[in-house]
Amino acid sequence: MMKKRVVYFVLCLVIVSCSSTKTIVEHPITFNEERKILTLEYLQNRYGLEQDSPKIQPKMIVLHWTVIPTFEKSFEAFDPVTLPNWRPDIKNVSGLNVSSQFMVDRDGTIYQLLPETTMARHVIGLNHCAIGVENVGGTEELPLTKAQLKSNIWLVKYLKDKYDIDYLIGHYEYTLFENHPLWLETDEGYRTVKTDPGPQFMANVRIAVKNLNFKDLPVKQ
Repeated sequence: MMKKRVVYFVLCLVIVSCSSTKTIVEHPITFNEERKILTLEYLQNRYGLEQDSPKIQPKMIVLHWTVIPTFEKSFEAFDPVTLPNWRPDIKNVSGLNVSSQFMVDRDGTIYQLLPETTMARHVIGLNHCAIGVENVGGTEELPLTKAQLKSNIWLVKYLKDKYDIDYLIGHYEYTLFENHPLWLETDEGYRTVKTDPGPQFMANVRIAVKNLNFKDLPVKQ
């Protein structure tokens, strides 16, 4: 009888651990009419997409780090509608502020800043099809945490189950898509060098989600 109870207890632990869930906390950034207009202009000017709403069809998840030490300060950076010091009179320069759909705090709390299918400006050339996940921190003094890793893994699985997503990338890998059909950036000179969220973090996430069968990344020619 005791042996059966032990086996049953162990089985329960396995079931609980495999079915663990997380809570996504709604913490929206400002998305008013001005941000909507700027987003639609961005889609048209950068990608040649004329749309009535700033919706995306998610085909990719992009992981980032904020290099800002707290969630509060990271949120403050994304909440304004326009970029700091933006001048509307300068042509061909979008004033749309950077943002992402999700942000993961250092304790692993997952915050949702925008609806999953609303475009956020977080990755050159691919915003029209990419869900962004920012991670608070990322500096040498504040490396990403184990709690953040676990939450990123959970969130990737959640999004993959919900949408027909083909690719999982780190921000530093975005230029691999320059000759890919998903790449729509019209400005050949508009590129920035990125390192987030680091190769080791991406490797750890990919090991944990390898059964999801994401497509291999393009090989840069």
